[in-house]
Amino acid sequence: MAFYTGAFDGLGLREWCDADKQEAPLSMAQLLARRKAEQAGGGGGGETADAGLGTVPFPSLDELHRACDAVPRARDFTSGAEQLFLDIKDPLKVVLDPITQPLSFLLDNALELFMWLPWFVLIPLLIALAWWATRSWKVLALVAVSFLGMAFIDHYDYAVQTLSIIFVCTIFCVLLGVPIGIAMARNDRLQGGLIPVLDMLQTLPTFVYLIPLIFLFSVTESKLYGIAIILYAIVPVIRLTNLGIRLVDKDVIEAADAFGMTSRQKLWGVQIPLALPNIMAGVNQTIMMSLAMVVIASLVSAPGLGVLVLRGIRNLELGVGLVSGLCIVLLAIVLDRSTKAALERIDKSER
Repeated sequence: MAFYTGAFDGLGLREWCDADKQEAPLSMAQLLARRKAEQAGGGGGGETADAGLGTVPFPSLDELHRACDAVPRARDFTSGAEQLFLDIKDPLKVVLDPITQPLSFLLDNALELFMWLPWFVLIPLLIALAWWATRSWKVLALVAVSFLGMAFIDHYDYAVQTLSIIFVCTIFCVLLGVPIGIAMARNDRLQGGLIPVLDMLQTLPTFVYLIPLIFLFSVTESKLYGIAIILYAIVPVIRLTNLGIRLVDKDVIEAADAFGMTSRQKLWGVQIPLALPNIMAGVNQTIMMSLAMVVIASLVSAPGLGVLVLRGIRNLELGVGLVSGLCIVLLAIVLDRSTKAALERIDKSER
């Protein structure tokens, strides 16, 4: 007998409980559970009477269902959540497909472009870009040695694939995140509504991002991992843009008002330039989080160094996993040092 049977009987709910009672044969698990309960209770119904406080089961859905068939089980709850998603999948896909098509286009074409450019063209371009952004000989040497070293051990193609994905996803994060951060800085109510969403995106386990997207898109579509990376990595740039705009000195805003500047002029001429160090710090964190998610996204056909890490795990190839992991660390150091050096240059120019 279930522990809470007497409670339902005492409340006069037995007729309601038995209304949905199923007479189907018991499963093996149910038979074993019943046998175990009979042995524990000495074959009779004295289980609840002799039970101490330490043996009182928690009134979970499964426990209540044993006493009352009308109470849904835990698996009914999860099945309902799954069915709800499947019901809205087709309409959601109709809306998301055209919106996300540019992401697939850019991811595919950026990958083809990076792979089409020969190493003796792409590596000097990356070095030139690092010099233009940082004006630092140390960063220049780091970029050159890192990519030449990865090319020397035949990891150059994988590193370039990872770099192309990060490049496209970071652009989307900035194009979407900066306007959202500005809107949050201007509207306290919008900020209050979006902060819980950002908290959820920031704390949600990385693998959970992939679960609904696998049902929405094919694993052969690049937007599957592109959307997951953007959702995971966009949070820092939104938060720090919002913070940077709010930290602009009120005296400066009052001076801009005194000069008769419009809201748009204040935004582009005062607030964004003063908030640029915070925005760049958000971009730096977004790049780092994109790189972390690219490795997880290799589970759903994302190319790059994550594929080698996954191969090392699946085939127990220790050397492959370690070397590819070190290449990811090296790529992260290059991107981190480059963006931080660019941020320091912006700070100096602001001062």
